[in-house]
Amino acid sequence: MGFGELLAVSDVISLHCPLSDSNRGMINRETIAKMKNGVIIINNSRGPLVAEQDLADALASGKVYAAGVDVVSVEPIKADNPLLTAKNCFVTPHISWASKESRQRLMDIAVNSLKGFLEGKPVNVVNI
Repeated sequence: MGFGELLAVSDVISLHCPLSDSNRGMINRETIAKMKNGVIIINNSRGPLVAEQDLADALASGKVYAAGVDVVSVEPIKADNPLLTAKNCFVTPHISWASKESRQRLMDIAVNSLKGFLEGKPVNVVNI
């Protein structure tokens, strides 16, 4: 299934990807037009994946029923960001990672990395 087809059949679109030149603004006026009426959009990834004014316009028209964004294009969020006043838009302050489970996972990774290093069996090694 291609991206356009996926947009056309999805009730909820949730973004969880890194930002690159090829996906910057991937949620925009044109891609929103391909979506079902009443779609819900969640961005838990990178702010610039979404053309914020286009999303705000789609929320105002009802094309997009609701949006939840944990990230915006410029952080900290600027007072004139169109999503702050958009209908049915929920903005959280880049804290989706802060659940108890996420913090526990981060601590477990740190402990396991240190333990592996001390035992001479490092994990999560990045060679530069």
